[in-house]
Amino acid sequence: MITARPRGDDADFEQQRPRLEGLAYRITGSRSSAEDIVQDAWLRWQGADQAAIERPAAWLTTVTSRLALDQLKSARHTRETYVGPWLPEVANADPGPAEQAELAESVTIGFLTVLERLGPVERVVFLLADVFGLPFDEIATVVDKTPEACRQIASRARTRVRQDRPRYAPTDDDAWQVSMAFMAAAQVGDLDSLVSLLADDALAISDGGADHHAARRPVVAERIPRFVANLTTRAAEGTEYTLQLINGQPGVVCAVDGRPYLAIAFAVAGGQVQRVWTIINPDKLTTLSSPPIA
Repeated sequence: MITARPRGDDADFEQQRPRLEGLAYRITGSRSSAEDIVQDAWLRWQGADQAAIERPAAWLTTVTSRLALDQLKSARHTRETYVGPWLPEVANADPGPAEQAELAESVTIGFLTVLERLGPVERVVFLLADVFGLPFDEIATVVDKTPEACRQIASRARTRVRQDRPRYAPTDDDAWQVSMAFMAAAQVGDLDSLVSLLADDALAISDGGADHHAARRPVVAERIPRFVANLTTRAAEGTEYTLQLINGQPGVVCAVDGRPYLAIAFAVAGGQVQRVWTIINPDKLTTLSSPPIA
């Protein structure tokens, strides 16, 4: 990992850093990769003729997007051969103001898993156009295609995302109350309460990778209560439970001696739990204490 740090007077870059890390995270699905990518972008910024760059934000966006696209392409084979469901590396996320709902939704686990169904170029074009609002002439320089080709790619990607887009609800007090009632019922094994809090088409998806036990297929609604109850009642001795926003949605982090070993995130709509995501792969829990993703 690159350890160099920017100069304290490098105001243009530091102002853009949170946005660049958020962009790289949405492209790659990895917070640790996003941090490395932005550090690489900083090195390129340091080597550039900054006085000749008329629009630093646009220049940094282009460089970061290209680096993230290269990383995503190189990671495709690993994800295609991943053992069990692949979920993004979890992140502490700031959902932002209501008028930025599109930006807040784009960091949720459900949305990021939908983006996994797009090819690398499709994903980058869609995110830059529909989430970050870049014009197509700028997007074209990132993916080495014409603006018209980018418009067509964005249109196809938009259709695919719309078909699979999860129902999204803001993380408000109701969502927290439903999620915490669900966790409380799970911890005491109250299966009836769990059933009442679940949507009929709810799914639980677990990511443990190759080395940690997790459900290899999505768990359907009628099996979720026992699955979650077993998960929580078998918690490691000395487990501490911390309520935390996980990718902008209600969640619980389970840790022993300050080290997370499990994160559970919930998607709530209409007063019911629609999705339960459990991440057990330790490689995807390492950045939970990092500053929030913008």
